Amino acid sequence: MKRDEDEETPQALSAFIAELRHWREVTGLSQKALARLVGYTPSYISKVEGGTLVPSREFAENADRHLRAGKAIVRRWKDANQTVGEAPAKGSQHDTSGPVDDPQSKPSAALLVEHEHAELTFDGGLFKTRIRRQLRNIGTDPVTRYLIRIAVDRYPGDPERSNRLYRKFPLTWEEIGLSAVCGDELMTWRVQHDRDAFKEVWLLFENADGRFPLYPGESTWIDYVYTVSADKWGPWWQRAIRLPTHRLSLTLDIPEGLQPVVWGVETSMTAEASPFKTPISREASDGRIRFTWSTEDPPLHARYRIEWKFKRPEEEPSPMETLSPSEQMRSIGIVQEGDPILTQTARPFDLPAEAEDARRVVAQLVANLERVSQVHSFVKGMGLAAPQIGIGRSAALVRTPSGEIITLLNPRVINETSETDEQYEGCLSFFDVRGMVPRPLFIEVEHQDIEGNAKITLFEEGIARLVGHEIDHLYGQLYRVRMRPGVEPIPVSQYRGTGHEWKYPPR
Repeated sequence: MKRDEDEETPQALSAFIAELRHWREVTGLSQKALARLVGYTPSYISKVEGGTLVPSREFAENADRHLRAGKAIVRRWKDANQTVGEAPAKGSQHDTSGPVDDPQSKPSAALLVEHEHAELTFDGGLFKTRIRRQLRNIGTDPVTRYLIRIAVDRYPGDPERSNRLYRKFPLTWEEIGLSAVCGDELMTWRVQHDRDAFKEVWLLFENADGRFPLYPGESTWIDYVYTVSADKWGPWWQRAIRLPTHRLSLTLDIPEGLQPVVWGVETSMTAEASPFKTPISREASDGRIRFTWSTEDPPLHARYRIEWKFKRPEEEPSPMETLSPSEQMRSIGIVQEGDPILTQTARPFDLPAEAEDARRVVAQLVANLERVSQVHSFVKGMGLAAPQIGIGRSAALVRTPSGEIITLLNPRVINETSETDEQYEGCLSFFDVRGMVPRPLFIEVEHQDIEGNAKITLFEEGIARLVGHEIDHLYGQLYRVRMRPGVEPIPVSQYRGTGHEWKYPPR
């Protein structure tokens, strides 16, 4: 007799994970070492082996090749993909399966929400959402998974503007930082849909220690938390009633200094939008205001939306301005000093055999470079190396002051002049300081194009400084090692060169 998909999927996926771990252990590679080989982040490998992310075909094929598994990993991936389905790419427009409206896994299962308490907290440029739901299984079969959604809309009423924002700066799993528990058990999760402004995830009633299904007649609390930066969040928050629910309660926690004004709107399948039928309560303490509201037995498919505005928006700091420069960079995915990947030599690409890997890494660098440029102005130009986004491959980008993009694959300095100068440099991986760094005025760099053809390019003055800085990253060096003995970086608050290009004497 054919088993239900819920029973097949974990077995097929577990077999793939076991195969991947087996070959990784045979070769003696850590997750970080494998990540460097295949050109993915350590976080990606961790989620794959943790069973919370179904990997792409490209990952499976690369891992099989580098681990010399003789297609064993690929075969296991195909088995798992037949039951799980490959996770769609970010922002994919080709996923036609559509969202799953029923969060229950089987027709014979039925869930009742005895109480949902949702809390949204704004602090330090981040919106943190915490949802606690008391679930009761009123069906006849065990419940093994539960569907949740994370959706954002920065500019409600202007979808095209929101779409442009998320195409440039999509939500990432790293920034969301999703975590979930059932009672005192950690829940693993599996991606259902992964789009620029919308995530849909199955929370699984299982973890590495075992499974804990919700059996008929039982009830339990699930609790999940995620964060979204204020740059991607709009002035609204909505809860939708998708299961029979006895009680819904909401809390909104905002700094008092913003003088927030809050109101609530509810809609249903048969009614136009109308104000909440009961008022939202307000309590101020310790410099914050907590708005709370609750309702009993909300109708199925109703939506409860809290909206707000700030009376003193001119005094509200930009979300990024509330963070230190290094925290700003960390919040948009730049690896910070102290991470071992910044002290390791990046692995070169085997071109043209690894051309697709190189293209993907360059695309990730372009996306991160765009994100960085939205946070800070770089009159002198800017650069980014793959290790700074957690990828230990030999690729870097430099954007010149005129906007030209220089792509560096497998670069190395083969010649430099003895004539040097000292200028202040900043590094995205420790952006709270600036350091006076001596560098040669001219360097010759050997690098490759995507087809593997070798090139030698001469760079001079400011561009040579930018290129040299990024090549250092690929060999595990930060600019501190180039500073003269006894010279230390200065706090960015003391630096006076922001907004000005480096100065060189006329030649």
